[in-house]
Amino acid sequence: MNDPLSETSSSTQRPGVLARLRSSFLTGIVVILPVALTIWLLWSLLGWVDGFVLPLVPERFQPEQYIGINLRGVGIIFFLVFTILIGWIAKGLIGRSLIRYGENVVDRMPFVRSIYSGAKQIAETVFAQSERSFEEACLVQYPRKGIWAIGFVSTEARGEVARRAETGSQLLSVFVPTTPNPTSGFLLFFPEEDVIKLDMTIEDAAKLVISAGLVYPNGIDPRKLPKA
Repeated sequence: MNDPLSETSSSTQRPGVLARLRSSFLTGIVVILPVALTIWLLWSLLGWVDGFVLPLVPERFQPEQYIGINLRGVGIIFFLVFTILIGWIAKGLIGRSLIRYGENVVDRMPFVRSIYSGAKQIAETVFAQSERSFEEACLVQYPRKGIWAIGFVSTEARGEVARRAETGSQLLSVFVPTTPNPTSGFLLFFPEEDVIKLDMTIEDAAKLVISAGLVYPNGIDPRKLPKA
């Protein structure tokens, strides 16, 4: 004979139709949102590049004149071809001579010189393959002892910074990014013994910073970490 109490309890524990629909809706949002956001960002980037590059291209070279429709992303192709061509010319003897001559002219312009030198340093740091990037992710105590922050070790301190610090140990240059925009932050110099280097990759540490601690490496859910 069936127990009516057990049947009642099992029926109350089974989720209702609205609960199942709500769960399916949230799952769909989790799947759709990253895809939609990625497509929107790429589409917007292509439109921005087209709006900047295509007005500089003569009309007779634009494919819209021949196919009758505006293809988004054509500006990227023109930009890549133009950049590769300029890079190829710059590697040659004539290109290097022209660059040196142009830089000598720019050096005689006080205001333009400061803008050009700053932009050149940024471009070389970000894009040049010969430049060093961040080496490791680390933990440092900042802005005071007892408070920990994610940082990125760049280089060992050299020159006047290392000489005047007088710490008695090697200083490390550490970039401490801000959340959620890791491109801004603080350049700090720590004694090597005060820097705890992490096993996680630079990419995982950046995800942790951008997500404000919600996305941990290797898919670890911070809510499921053991409590002290």
